[in-house]
Amino acid sequence: MTCFTAPAFAAAQCGVASWYGPGFHGKKAASGERFNQNALTAAHKSLPFGTELKVTDQRTGKSVQVRINDRGPYVKGRIIDLSKAAATQLGIRNRGSSKVCIEQI
Repeated sequence: MTCFTAPAFAAAQCGVASWYGPGFHGKKAASGERFNQNALTAAHKSLPFGTELKVTDQRTGKSVQVRINDRGPYVKGRIIDLSKAAATQLGIRNRGSSKVCIEQI
């Protein structure tokens, strides 16, 4: 897989995903909308707000579609922060993080 150049990319980007939710639920996201931990959204450092991504867990092959509405993650080595709902659907909520590949759809 190859890396991308923001703001658009054609190939998948792979790395570590984590999730966030309870402490941020109801607060404004960087996009200006209220963060809803129960929506299928995510935070990315540079992709435009509204970008739709397919996030695939490299371990299980499960995938989820999310929309970028926030900035982050702010932990070194992570490429995306998923909402609680997206992490649950992907099956990584109990693990906390997982190796994933993301691709624009």
